[in-house]
Amino acid sequence: MDWFKRKDKGIQTPTENKKDTPKGLWYKTPSGKIIDTDELKRNLYVSPEDGYHVRIGSKQYFELFFDDNIFKELNPKLSAKDPLKFVDTKKYPDRIKAAQEKTGLKDAVRTAVGKSKGKDLVIACMDFAFIGGSMGSVVGEKIARAIDHSIKNKIPFLMISKSGGARMMEASLSLMQLVKTSAKLAQLAEAKIPYISLCTDPTTGGTTASFAMLGDINIAEPNALIAFAGPRVVKDTTGKDLPAGFQRSEFVLEHGFLDAIYERKELKDKVNLYIDLIQNLPVRA
Repeated sequence: MDWFKRKDKGIQTPTENKKDTPKGLWYKTPSGKIIDTDELKRNLYVSPEDGYHVRIGSKQYFELFFDDNIFKELNPKLSAKDPLKFVDTKKYPDRIKAAQEKTGLKDAVRTAVGKSKGKDLVIACMDFAFIGGSMGSVVGEKIARAIDHSIKNKIPFLMISKSGGARMMEASLSLMQLVKTSAKLAQLAEAKIPYISLCTDPTTGGTTASFAMLGDINIAEPNALIAFAGPRVVKDTTGKDLPAGFQRSEFVLEHGFLDAIYERKELKDKVNLYIDLIQNLPVRA
């Protein structure tokens, strides 16, 4: 039984010879399903085990919608200022800088124009990784400028929402973005240019109260949280238990706030189908 006894105490393997299991090889869905991350990526970040749609950002959505991932980014250098000199646990400029360094993004939305199924499309896509996709002045301005680009060049507009709502660090300035973006969308409608709104998980707060629900067609991914106030706030306010699936896209569709729900693999075809139908053009294959 000597092999149970260690002759030399301590760990004997040199540090340079240790082999760690690489991080990120597997992804666990909320239902407990384990998926290989490479397989997940090949499946557009949708679990083949249970259909769970993993949150993705503008990089992945641009890859999904733009042909060969070729596009021109609009106003890529816009960055937030701090006119209110806001401070919570840290100064607002410090929080912006930290978010930029962590994500490689300038703010919570990216806008771009490129070909989708052979025709020009302007896309504004929010990134939840940047301060919860919160809507501040830069987000509102970039969306407004993207809509201007659509109007000037007569190009359909797609908004991909993924946001926790208005950015509290900009107070009333962030709330004014609801008005700005809604007014620009009214101009887009007057120009008879199609606007498709895609709600992804989560679409909440001021985003839902403005541009996310103003599309000619409002669609969503499966099981996306779509709400003004979140379920916890609603439950605490009403003091009542909420129905199953409350504020998820299926519930919202059933109650008339959405036109359709599509899996991620269908989005490019469906968005372009709606654009062709709205413009009364031959449907692209």
